[in-house]
Amino acid sequence: MPVVLHGVLRCADAAQAEIVRRHLPEHIRLSRAEAGCLQFDVTQDADPLVWTVSERFTTRAAFDAHQRRVKASAWGQATTGIMRSYEVTDI
Repeated sequence: MPVVLHGVLRCADAAQAEIVRRHLPEHIRLSRAEAGCLQFDVTQDADPLVWTVSERFTTRAAFDAHQRRVKASAWGQATTGIMRSYEVTDI
């Protein structure tokens, strides 16, 4: 059963936004290369402190593996203090 994630990444200030801009390209590249990744898009909103996140994985196991990888990644470490508001749905 596919899993989708939709939501936003919201930076508190310009310094956090710069962290996102610096690490995001590699995070996207690695995520899209993962087994089971069907879609992985992170786009900056009109508000320069907000990014819209949309992910789709083939299975819950693939999504969970992605989450584990992200937690241990440079992206995960650099953005740990940045607010996320996500909804994850099994479809």
